[in-house]
Amino acid sequence: MRYNGSTLLRTTGLTRRYGGLVAVSNLNLDIRKGEILGLIGPNGAGKSTTFNLISGFVKPTAGTLEVFGRDCTGWKPTKISRMGLVRTFQHSSYMRSMKVRDNVLLGTMHSMASAGPTERAHRVAETAEILGLTPYLDEQAGTLPHGIQRLVSIAIAFAARPTLLCLDEPLTGLNQTEVGATLDVFRQIRDEFDCTILLVEHNMKAVMSVCDRIVVLHHGQQLATGTPAEIRKDENVIAAYLGKRHDK
Repeated sequence: MRYNGSTLLRTTGLTRRYGGLVAVSNLNLDIRKGEILGLIGPNGAGKSTTFNLISGFVKPTAGTLEVFGRDCTGWKPTKISRMGLVRTFQHSSYMRSMKVRDNVLLGTMHSMASAGPTERAHRVAETAEILGLTPYLDEQAGTLPHGIQRLVSIAIAFAARPTLLCLDEPLTGLNQTEVGATLDVFRQIRDEFDCTILLVEHNMKAVMSVCDRIVVLHHGQQLATGTPAEIRKDENVIAAYLGKRHDK
């Protein structure tokens, strides 16, 4: 585990209400430099709302959001992303009618605004190589298999070379081989590019395998935080979510 204790993102009392419904309640979350942090919980636990809160797509009802040492509470998502926090979405976000090459190029739009075409082309090629997309660069993204499409979405986000990469259920629909390869990519991104990763994912085997720490949400509240080993043994987590599936 490579993080050095510095905190890239911190929420304090972060809360989001929708009328009488409290989607996220008094969340105190920290993401440390160099780690892969998993955010898990059953359906309706508040994961998506939390993701939208920290990326600026939803404004909090109460509490504060601090990103890279700055109070970003209420900031627009474009302003937060330009700081170096980039996210993906549950449903693949890419241009189906465009080539993979041009999709990945979109990811450099803000982070390489002053760069020339040669430098951008190099970034696209490097990103494609890391994600295993080099053979597909001149293919139309919408015609590719689902697993490749998921990688295209990740490539668009990673092309910005973010400090904090937030991945929203990136493994959905992937087979076991594809999941294993994608987890290796996450580790490479973290290790070689000093990129911290927040992973929201339903695939518990994958989360337990790749994450340094895990935060568990339940009914919009933080139920537990710890290493995968600690989370596996936490009786509250077992009762709320994990059951005995990971003892098999």
